[in-house]
Amino acid sequence: MNSIYKDVYQYCEKHTSRPDSVLYELERETYLKILSPQMISGPVQGKFLEMVSVLMQPKNILEIGTFTGYAAICLARGLAQGGILHTIEVNPELEWISRKYFEKANLSDKISFQIGDAREIIPTIEVEFDIVFIDAAKFDNDLYYEMVLSKLRTGGLIMVDNVLWSGKVVRNEQDNATQLIMAFNKKVAADKRVETVILPLRDGLTMVRKLG
Repeated sequence: MNSIYKDVYQYCEKHTSRPDSVLYELERETYLKILSPQMISGPVQGKFLEMVSVLMQPKNILEIGTFTGYAAICLARGLAQGGILHTIEVNPELEWISRKYFEKANLSDKISFQIGDAREIIPTIEVEFDIVFIDAAKFDNDLYYEMVLSKLRTGGLIMVDNVLWSGKVVRNEQDNATQLIMAFNKKVAADKRVETVILPLRDGLTMVRKLG
């Protein structure tokens, strides 16, 4: 993260509503005990996800890539009465911390948490989604996008994280991950089934709204 971007992010964080004690503790424990803690959504993106969810009042949310549960908690806080957030994490070693904080946030009854391969689990979830948040292996963005678009209601949102890939997409770097993300961004921008916007939030967040 270059100096000016770091300064801008810190300014945004300073002027964003502060996370409550549960999210603060979760972020702190993630940085103390979990590998690659920078993968956590954090205060700015977390508050953005929470606001989107609160405004939409979704009945069903799908999250692909739970990590330690920060984004799941933020999204679940906007669920409509009786709503459920389905979240899928491939790494079983992260289950303990996610479940711990889902309970601390009093959201365990609103979150269906599954460990395993999202490619196998998604087809078994037989609901229509209002919001989908994709924050898993970037190589699979296109696969997940196609899998969930047919399960998304008209007017529903798909959000995809890390679409700027530390600025590598702007520099057109030739590594495989960057090239796959660039191809995905180009595809979504041209997809007539949706309308889309990329936000320069943290590492880039694409928002996609499904058209009728």
